Amino acid sequence: MARQGIVVEPYQRLKPEQVEQIHRASLSILTDPGVVCFNRSTAEIFGDHGAEVLSIQQGGAACWLLKIPEKVLTDAVQAAPKVVKLGARDENNCLILDGQEPRVYFASGSEANNWLDVDIETFVSKRNPGIEVEFPVFRVEKGTVDRLARAAHLCEHLDSWDSFLRPVNIQDDDITDDNKDVNKFFASLNNTTKHVMSGLTELGQLSNVVRMSQIIAGGEDRLRENPIISFITCMVKSPLQLVDDTTQKAIEIAKIGIPLVISSSPQGGSTAPIREEGMVAQINAELLVGIALTQLVNKGTPVLYGSVPGRASMVDLYDSYGVPEFSQYNIDCVQMARYYGLPCYSTGGISDVRVPGIQASVERLFSHILVTLAGPQYIHYAFGLLERTNTFCPVQAVLDDVHIGMVKRFIRQPMVTADSISESLEQIRRVMGTSHKLYVRFVRSALRSGEIAPPYPFEGEGKDMVDETLFRARERMEEILSLPPSHIAGQVVDKVFQEVPGLLTRLRDS
Repeated sequence: MARQGIVVEPYQRLKPEQVEQIHRASLSILTDPGVVCFNRSTAEIFGDHGAEVLSIQQGGAACWLLKIPEKVLTDAVQAAPKVVKLGARDENNCLILDGQEPRVYFASGSEANNWLDVDIETFVSKRNPGIEVEFPVFRVEKGTVDRLARAAHLCEHLDSWDSFLRPVNIQDDDITDDNKDVNKFFASLNNTTKHVMSGLTELGQLSNVVRMSQIIAGGEDRLRENPIISFITCMVKSPLQLVDDTTQKAIEIAKIGIPLVISSSPQGGSTAPIREEGMVAQINAELLVGIALTQLVNKGTPVLYGSVPGRASMVDLYDSYGVPEFSQYNIDCVQMARYYGLPCYSTGGISDVRVPGIQASVERLFSHILVTLAGPQYIHYAFGLLERTNTFCPVQAVLDDVHIGMVKRFIRQPMVTADSISESLEQIRRVMGTSHKLYVRFVRSALRSGEIAPPYPFEGEGKDMVDETLFRARERMEEILSLPPSHIAGQVVDKVFQEVPGLLTRLRDS
């Protein structure tokens, strides 16, 4: 039994002929100017399958210019699975991503360096010392393994959070590049029974992460049937450059057959055209190359179309997620993924500001609603991110869970049937036969059945006209974190620690 997600009637910005035009433009890009490739294996793979490969120099480094013909791309993309399963420790939490079904799931993401805690402090009025008011005070901490585990614990108990994509970069003193991967995957898997997705820091740790996952899943065959982990590879440096190390990671992951996101994140106005059609044509070209590579390496590798387009701020060239173009780019990319029948890993729910508040809520809900309406199968970045993607705030994640629940209610399709119409007509006739002309008596059953939305759980003002939303969200966060964690069984943990090197002993019981 998989998680249900939410099925939408897709909102589409592009007409069918415009989708075809962008597809043709992407194919044209991949022959002229082509793609600069810094990975020798990739150049050889495409060369062996009919691409033109030219040896060049760029920035003093040896690389190759790939000019990839249409047939190489279309054959490889057609070979990619159109349905991808993302498994979970509890198989009731697995996700079935069907490229032709607009069933949407929500995940976290970013691997933010900062963790934002919310404290409540009492302040005294300067004008009237007799007035004391409580306000939220924000405190920035660095990401740690313990905080990553706490984020996974939150994910386990927030209903709208369907999949755990590591939102915290672990920066403990005893974490190194050589042990980072095993510890971030273990801390995540040990604290949520939902699917776990992450990037890979060191290629040399791939076998250890896979072995850990096999033990936890119940063996090599069980991991293949129920892939409890997946990987992200940001193999493209926009515009149109394949990075050596991450491209090699994609190749090695594809050989194993673990689900893989091919992610590209060009920035409109700096590393991609700012106009919609140019941005989408370029990112689509970048993603087609990566997806094709996975199928040339291992036909049938489960792969997601990982569109993460952004727009540059014209003030400082940082990413600007609150602008309408951000959602426009993402909606268009969802349509391109659907054109190929591929499951889409999309982006929504990010704010440019540093702390929770009005601007954060407006920016996040704007893209949550619009991108969800487009019908991607997997929306990442959806929980807790602030200051673009630099900060994760657990209180904001609790708020996002509620807001995404509201989005799901708004988007779900109406159930209009002959029986429901007849029932409504009967209610209207009965009410019009009364003196009070009220429908209150019919509301209770709708409340009990869940047909109508419950009140906003954090609503209300305190006696001092203070917005208490953050106070109540913080209380809910603390309530969740006090619940018993969903740890892996002790004997399985013992086997993991026996067979997988690099794990921190302090994680065994935490």
